[in-house]
Amino acid sequence: MRNLDSYPVNSKPHYQILDGLRGVAAIMVVIFHIFEAHATSHIDQLINHGYLAVDFFFLLSGFVIGYAYDDRWADMSVGNFFKRRVSRLQPMVIMGMVIGAICFYFQDSVLWPGIHDVPVWKMLLVMIIGFTLIPVPSSMDIRGWTEMHPLNGPGWSLFYEYIANILYALFVRKFSKTLLSILVVVSGIALIHLAVTSPNGDIIGGWSLDPEQLHIGFARVMYPFFAGLLLYRTGRLVRVKQAFLICSLLLVVVFSIPRIGGEQNLWLNGIYDSLTVILIFPLIVFLGASGGQMQNGFSSKACKFLGDISYPIYITHYPLIYIYTGWVATNKISLKDALPISLLLFISCIALAFVCLKFYDEPIRKWLKAKIAV
Repeated sequence: MRNLDSYPVNSKPHYQILDGLRGVAAIMVVIFHIFEAHATSHIDQLINHGYLAVDFFFLLSGFVIGYAYDDRWADMSVGNFFKRRVSRLQPMVIMGMVIGAICFYFQDSVLWPGIHDVPVWKMLLVMIIGFTLIPVPSSMDIRGWTEMHPLNGPGWSLFYEYIANILYALFVRKFSKTLLSILVVVSGIALIHLAVTSPNGDIIGGWSLDPEQLHIGFARVMYPFFAGLLLYRTGRLVRVKQAFLICSLLLVVVFSIPRIGGEQNLWLNGIYDSLTVILIFPLIVFLGASGGQMQNGFSSKACKFLGDISYPIYITHYPLIYIYTGWVATNKISLKDALPISLLLFISCIALAFVCLKFYDEPIRKWLKAKIAV
């Protein structure tokens, strides 16, 4: 997931609506995780399909990468491409791990009974490794949730984002449309198979190092990222009025749909997941890209704000979610009773993201741009 300001300077206009949609999806992720703390299972969780936001981010990333870089390889090396990606993504990865370590140090919950037995040196080592997004082995799973990044769980999706970027820069950028289409079709079949055969009837997962979770992670990134790239290369945009409103509503509805099929027909929810990623998300990105430049001042500012804070929200909110989830579990707090705190948490996630953006991320990226000429 990234801002469209990763484009080369003064080269191409932003897709403002796609900026805004990324922000809408990021906010829905926060709401999904807040409600997750009160769910007894995947079946009864509110904003039930909020986990699909990750797959939307992957598809949007593929589209944006194609738009920003497909026509620049004549005068840009692979090394320069990686410099751009690292300078865009890595500062907030580091900040997310720092926030995660601070929150971890002060956490206490029945969910993590051994958390206070973790020595500070080990926590700091996990944080430093997290700066690189290299997954930690199970021996360093200091939280006990089998996360490859136990201080900041969502780091797993950035790990796969980097893998997709590496594959694009080294190989896939050279693919013809036919070869890229074959890759997308094969990846789509793999995604459908994962979804309908999953024990839980969904595509949730990807955050652990074990073979099953690695399978999920690669299946989740390969189709949407390269389908987004193919969509950019083949799509013929048409003018769509009110595209931001239409696409935002579509995203909210898609994420909010209750569990399909219940406990008896889990495969039906797998069908919903796979069809959403394979058909609905490309449609939303196509409509968003077709919306053109926004003329309305408020809508344009809203899209810019949402786009600017989308990545900071995504990569910094989960340490706060850990605290909230631990508090709910320890004190057995209902959603109704927790509503004032959950609202405060939601606002805090947005405020933290904004502060990180303005006082850390933007200055650091400006410095990096001047220092390493990205």
